[in-house]
Amino acid sequence: MSAALLDELRAALGAAQVLTGSGADGYLTDQHRRLTGRALAVLRPADTAQVAQVVRLCRQHRTPIVPQGGNTGLMGAATPDDSGRAVVLSLARLNRVRAIDTDNDTLTVEAGAVLAAVQQAAREAGRLFPLSLGSEGSCTIGGNLATNAGGTQVLRYGNARELVLGLEVVTAEGEVWHGLRGLRKDNTGYALRDLYVGSEGTLGIITAATLKLYPLPQAQHTALLAFGCIHDAIAFLGVARAGFGAGLTAFELMSDTVLGLIAQHVPEQPLPLALEAPWYALIELSDSEGEQHARDRFEAVVGRAFEDGLVSDAAIAESLQQSDALWRLREEALGEAQRRDGRNIKHDVSVPISRIPDFLAATDAALQARFPGVRPVAFGHLGDGNLHYNVSHPLGGTPADLFAHEDAIHELVHDSVHPHGGSISAEHGIGQTKRDVLPRYKSAVELDLMRRLKAAFDPLGLLNPGKVLAPASLRLHEESPHP
Repeated sequence: MSAALLDELRAALGAAQVLTGSGADGYLTDQHRRLTGRALAVLRPADTAQVAQVVRLCRQHRTPIVPQGGNTGLMGAATPDDSGRAVVLSLARLNRVRAIDTDNDTLTVEAGAVLAAVQQAAREAGRLFPLSLGSEGSCTIGGNLATNAGGTQVLRYGNARELVLGLEVVTAEGEVWHGLRGLRKDNTGYALRDLYVGSEGTLGIITAATLKLYPLPQAQHTALLAFGCIHDAIAFLGVARAGFGAGLTAFELMSDTVLGLIAQHVPEQPLPLALEAPWYALIELSDSEGEQHARDRFEAVVGRAFEDGLVSDAAIAESLQQSDALWRLREEALGEAQRRDGRNIKHDVSVPISRIPDFLAATDAALQARFPGVRPVAFGHLGDGNLHYNVSHPLGGTPADLFAHEDAIHELVHDSVHPHGGSISAEHGIGQTKRDVLPRYKSAVELDLMRRLKAAFDPLGLLNPGKVLAPASLRLHEESPHP
């Protein structure tokens, strides 16, 4: 059966685009190199018609399909299992910009286009596509939409779901939904677009998207601010929102532990402030009325915060070079410092902004009581309540000692998120890594609705099986223990 399918796939795509053996190896391991699967083949279609043809052939042969973009996801959604039955469907060759409409402020692009290339295409048209991620040089827009990616500008522009107006999708039957309408109002039934975005390839395969564009800002101001406590950081967020309005495009929180790791492990990236406060935030104002207007607003808001005692220190960028250096702290040095310090246990959680201080205090205390000496490494997008609450090994210990308790630490952190009204996944998705713990935090009603959607959209269960939802025989928790 598999030999016949491979022959048909080679005839459809060309033999060079059906990778087997060692040629497939680069597609079978996740970004963290913790998950490695096997596949019957890796397929590289050239266009939507070929994607649809692949799906029809795989459906005839009852062969599972694992869609893959840039393979930068963090939850294993693009990694096949170890059965070797599935094909990996790489969308990397679908990378064309199909249209830019500056009157409608939209850009239509294929799913395999790298995010940085989409941003550049928008800039060349005099527009901004605001989705911004650390992996933007390698992640693809299809993967961004399939995971409903977040990033640093969610505060102003929203998640990926808010940035897309229309989709082109290949269904589980191999049909094509042509939904690339650049409409901001289309009230003609169910919002299919919103179901496919964030579904991690389990309901359909996104092959193209029509995206929202925005005016390029005329001026931007960036600063790193220090706060005496987390309450002051949250209070200043409210002040900044009131003072900057929609111009506040980033508010990135970092603990002193985070900056301490950078100082220790990435000395080539100097810190612009002395480490004398427990919390810091990188903020950015984008202004459409020019440099002087932006500077006046920035100085007025930050100056008042100093007078009111909310901000204890500040490093304000005076040039594009200085602004880039501040952003490198967050986007490059932070990750590199954690890597050099040794692997840590990562969490991508969200809680209501008002509950963040209580969540941090409760979780820190619970961790120290059960695992003395571990180091919480907390940072994230304060403006939308998304924290990356990572846990590093105690000083003098090793990552191996820490990871011996990985499951217990995940459970402790997630169990702390839940009573604070939060989510165990803010922007990374579920994939296979969080699949089996999801029922611990989702109600039976939610899970049943999700399973019914999956069954309706993919009745044979061939699209990215075992991701987001466990197969029926592997439902480990039928009902959440948490009300």
